[in-house]
Amino acid sequence: MPALACVDVTTALLPPPGYALAGDTTTLPPPLTFTTTPGVTAINNNGDEVSDTNWSPSLSAKLFKVDGWGFPYFGVNTAGDISVRPHGSATMSHQEIDLLKVVKKASDPKCCGGLGLQLPLLVRFPDVLKDRLESLHAAFVGAIQLHGYENHYQGVYPVKCNQDRFVVEDIVEFGSQFRFGLEAGSKPELLLAMSCLCKGNREAFLICNGFKDSEYISLALIARKLALNSVIVLEQEEELDMVVEISNKLCIRPVIGVRAKLRTKHSGHFGSTSGDKGKFGLTTIQILRVVKKLEQLDMLDCLQLLHFHIGSQIPTTELLADGVGEAAQIYCELLRLGAQMRVLDIGGGLGIDYDGSKSSDSDLSVAYGLEEYAAAVVHAVKYVCDRRNVKHPVICSESGRAIVSHHSVLIFEAIGASSKSAPSLSSIGLQYLGEGLSEEALADYQNISAATLHGDHEACLLYTDQFKKHCVEQFKQGTLGIEQLAAVDGLCDLITETIGVKDQVRKYHMNLSVFTSIPDFWSIDQLFPIIPIHRLDEKPTARGILSDLTCDSDGKIDKFIGGESSLPLHELEGHGGGYYLGMFLGGAYEEALGGLHNLFGGPSVVRVLQSDGPHGFAVTRAVAGPSSADVLRVMQHEPQLMFETLKHRALEFCGQHDDDSVVGAAGLANCLARSFDNMPYLVSSSACCLNAVTNNDGFYYCSGDDFSADSASAATSVAGEDEHWSYCCA
Repeated sequence: MPALACVDVTTALLPPPGYALAGDTTTLPPPLTFTTTPGVTAINNNGDEVSDTNWSPSLSAKLFKVDGWGFPYFGVNTAGDISVRPHGSATMSHQEIDLLKVVKKASDPKCCGGLGLQLPLLVRFPDVLKDRLESLHAAFVGAIQLHGYENHYQGVYPVKCNQDRFVVEDIVEFGSQFRFGLEAGSKPELLLAMSCLCKGNREAFLICNGFKDSEYISLALIARKLALNSVIVLEQEEELDMVVEISNKLCIRPVIGVRAKLRTKHSGHFGSTSGDKGKFGLTTIQILRVVKKLEQLDMLDCLQLLHFHIGSQIPTTELLADGVGEAAQIYCELLRLGAQMRVLDIGGGLGIDYDGSKSSDSDLSVAYGLEEYAAAVVHAVKYVCDRRNVKHPVICSESGRAIVSHHSVLIFEAIGASSKSAPSLSSIGLQYLGEGLSEEALADYQNISAATLHGDHEACLLYTDQFKKHCVEQFKQGTLGIEQLAAVDGLCDLITETIGVKDQVRKYHMNLSVFTSIPDFWSIDQLFPIIPIHRLDEKPTARGILSDLTCDSDGKIDKFIGGESSLPLHELEGHGGGYYLGMFLGGAYEEALGGLHNLFGGPSVVRVLQSDGPHGFAVTRAVAGPSSADVLRVMQHEPQLMFETLKHRALEFCGQHDDDSVVGAAGLANCLARSFDNMPYLVSSSACCLNAVTNNDGFYYCSGDDFSADSASAATSVAGEDEHWSYCCA
């Protein structure tokens, strides 16, 4: 902690005129000298503090725990940028993708060879998605061979994790060789799953979960008529009557599954759906009633699948094996009762390591990998079935988070940061304190000076707090001016920072909406790895929290992996270009859950494949984020009519003054049209609207969904024709 030192006014700072206190023959002395407090301390492997000159990308990787949560898909390259390993552990060094180069390619203007997309930006890596699918399948194949299991694994992807068309289509395509299918929990999800699986493997499962009405059940049965391998899983006992009635009307023999409420319970946040009090599933009594009813209807052969789910992010393989073993016992009992069982669907729960800790003590991590997960499942099923002399079932899982989380990265930019330190002594304006202070405030100041001389930090802080409170009260009563109050604030900030108690954490302002792009952080305190994607060859010298664009107090990120309440960051001043951060492992749920708080829409999106080109990647699809007009339509507004209203207003009030002003009606209409067509997020140049006002003589009339010829064509070139963007090499 820095020592306080009284400054000799005869040798340091001469008091300005009017500085002497009324009724006091002495001047008001500056009470202390100013010293700074370091922002980030880094220690190398030998336990020594690392200086700025000795910093390296490997130290940044250690500081941000990249090798923990990022392995095997993310690392830090020698340039200090985040590198993406699209093929996981099999990625060759020349195949690594520099994430900063992808961002530059997407965001640079078209005149400079970029795509002209606005941030925030979602970067998808289908190669990572493919590797996740292959790794999951390989883990089960290895476990099946190791344990001598006499059936196969056949997974499904729950589309609720990320319903994006290209994500689902990629999964169907990449998983076709493995008979990988889809799971749906609503009618729209069922429709998209049916459509996508028309191009998939004929044996792939279409698991139909969730609450069901007659239309849902009809769709699931029609899927079988379309040669899709649909299975209707009963979540409620009452659904059976609808299945029987509708299948008879359509003359389609259903394949039925039941979801069991297990006694095994996951105690974490994501385990609320597990246990016998869970939201979904049938108790043993209800399962027996279903079996009896199907037997009476001569439909017991339709019951072929048992499903259960003990919660997402299952922390340990011990808990997993316990639940699988219990479900396997129910499976064997259903076979004994005459059902033609052949599939055991273990549901979701395969977790990922958000913080790299490999821990079982939090919802942010799991204490196992893919191989351990698969081995625990296969061993538990085989053990029960062998004891009961039952044929091994097909093992199905509904892993979503573990498949899609790694494949996308959300990139956003810091557009500013709060002041780093207290003002200098010479800039505080202490001359204003020479007049207007109350007797109580003067006494507090003298006590501050005395405490400073004695080095009594505790007393100094106490009197500083009292001094500020008395001055604020004077200001509220109108006996102290704003200049004096500003001087008081500056002096108090200087004192607290010198003593070392002032919060050194700064606020970095992000061009982002937490509610739209990271809703799980706001709603359930889900943490994601967030780090700078470049400048990692430099030592971070500040700590910060992230504040978004919304006018909501919850619009901030102040909790980070590793139990940190702030993030090591770099200074923004004096560095050319933007400062980009990435949120990783957010490929599941965040896109589907994001809303329109403050009418901020979703990000721009690019799809990036590894290639053998000069930069190692190719952008195969680019989509601009929703415009202001797009998000207004969602809330039932009519942008075209809004524009016409404002345009006529411009003609009415500005049309007569075109000769006198550079801002005429035509220019205003141009500016308004561009604002409708632009994304809601901040743009890099503050003059864009002014240029639109002053540099164009014509109107941008609204026609249908378009608001300008230029912007409409630009949007089409980015978001519309796949042929235009197909394999646009960087």
